[in-house]
Amino acid sequence: MKKLLLTGFEPFLAYPQNPTMQIVEKLHGSVIGDYMISGKILSVDFNASGSELLRLIEEEEPNALLSLGLAGGRHKMTPERVALNVKDGEPDNNGHQPVDEVIRPGGPPAYFSTLPIREMVNRLSEEGLPAAISNSAGTYLCNNVMYEGLYWAAEHNPEMSAGFLHIPASFELAIQNGKIPGWSLEDLLRGVTICIRTLSE
Repeated sequence: MKKLLLTGFEPFLAYPQNPTMQIVEKLHGSVIGDYMISGKILSVDFNASGSELLRLIEEEEPNALLSLGLAGGRHKMTPERVALNVKDGEPDNNGHQPVDEVIRPGGPPAYFSTLPIREMVNRLSEEGLPAAISNSAGTYLCNNVMYEGLYWAAEHNPEMSAGFLHIPASFELAIQNGKIPGWSLEDLLRGVTICIRTLSE
């Protein structure tokens, strides 16, 4: 059986919970389509998260990589199209705030996702879950991790599908925040499962 490395993040900034962490923990060890799911949590740390991901890839030797990130304020599931070779944005959980820094000196300006993002969006929509392709993963930790995963695949295993999926907040987090839309955790889990099943097919 093939293996899929599924990553999420710990809580960060103004979000005391991170639904990606809950989803990864719930799906760890399950089988979806042709994939055994190995779920792992990454730190919200510009200096550490990329290295954490690359270490996990080398340890797990997955056939595919799907990283999840919280997009508080989005009301759709949004597979990302592009990762940029830049890190910039709000401070991470250790207070580090890079400005216009590159992720990989000398690396390509950008990588395109190698996931079937159009098929994922179509399937999510068919299943009644709002979805759209996003053309910007931002420049925060989500983009950082997406770029590192695609960099590793391009350099070491082009057959490994890799990419990033942003998800909305959970209802619980939306209620705590008071200003962002939310989905039920059940629908968030269903959406991620649909994306993995689509990749498997």
